[in-house]
Amino acid sequence: MKQILISLIIGLLIGMALGVNIGRNKPLLSNPFAKESLVDRAKALGNETLEHSGKALEKTGQALQDKAK
Repeated sequence: MKQILISLIIGLLIGMALGVNIGRNKPLLSNPFAKESLVDRAKALGNETLEHSGKALEKTGQALQDKAK
């Protein structure tokens, strides 16, 4: 009974660490407690914003081409 309880606790801790990494879109075996620096977050946000604006620009250009035809 003691072994089952210990293995459940260890499994729960490992599962929580993996769940945190999944929630943060990080590799599964990375450190779940590592803090992401402000510079890294700003770069990620800038890249994401640039990607979304590029897609919006492509959609607008396509709509204009369709309207011109």
